[in-house]
Amino acid sequence: MPSTPNIVFAGAATVDMIFSVDALPTGPGKVLPKALVQAAHGMATSAAIAAARLGGKTTLITRIGDDAVGDRFVADVQAEGVDCRFIRQYAGVPTPLSAVIVDESGERLIIPYYDRALGEDADWIPDDLITSADAVQVDVRWPTGATRVLKLARAAGKIAVLDADVGPADVITTLAELATHTVFSEPAALTLSNARTIPEAVQILTERFAGFVAVTAGPEGCFWVEDGVVRQARPPEVIAIDTLAAGDVFHGAFTLAIAEGKAIPAAIAFANAAAAIKCTVFGGRLGSPNRDAVLSLLAQTVSE
Repeated sequence: MPSTPNIVFAGAATVDMIFSVDALPTGPGKVLPKALVQAAHGMATSAAIAAARLGGKTTLITRIGDDAVGDRFVADVQAEGVDCRFIRQYAGVPTPLSAVIVDESGERLIIPYYDRALGEDADWIPDDLITSADAVQVDVRWPTGATRVLKLARAAGKIAVLDADVGPADVITTLAELATHTVFSEPAALTLSNARTIPEAVQILTERFAGFVAVTAGPEGCFWVEDGVVRQARPPEVIAIDTLAAGDVFHGAFTLAIAEGKAIPAAIAFANAAAAIKCTVFGGRLGSPNRDAVLSLLAQTVSE
């Protein structure tokens, strides 16, 4: 693989308003935040930015509104060095927004809004954009786009990664059957497999799908099956301030590492370290680290 992989990301886009509070609300009332950050987010968006900060050449395919919020979204993503030529803005449709509340332990409550009028079509995605890439990554928020990207990538023999978060079971199943690598969130894995534990879930899903399967579980790390045995890689220990976008950063770092030719254990260690560093910074994907920070943490972890 090239030293600087060309990776195409397709999926969710939002502008997040992230509020820092002492504790998540448990009922009606007024909560006064300690801090507020606004920035472009979304699963594929945050992953693309994470991979770009880590040294990858990244392109984002997504859909937003043709409004001031959408213009802010594009400016944010362009500032991170991501190719934004394939962000489609739809007239008369509001750009997706999310209100996010983060407590002092780093846990969060997310309220996303996607307008139903946002276009679902994906025929406008150029074939050669996908077939010329070294790898692609999609999420489950835009099934038609994800399906097109995965099919084109697989037909061209490319790495095709699915960020399988919670969504309709039929959508996740269809996309996972197309992917070379599927990384499930813990809730998505447990729901789709009907398992009670993560080790059981990763075994069931590995048997169900032909591609590589892993499950991420926050501070418990990442689980996958190797030679018939469930493996677990825990992330480096950090003081978590904000877990928003940690999974997205993991996915972006993992896809980049696989595209660089790293073996699965090394790719997971790299992604674990990137996600851990992100959790030490308030502001969601704004905490995505650069490569030097990840390599430094990995070296420190090995030496301890």
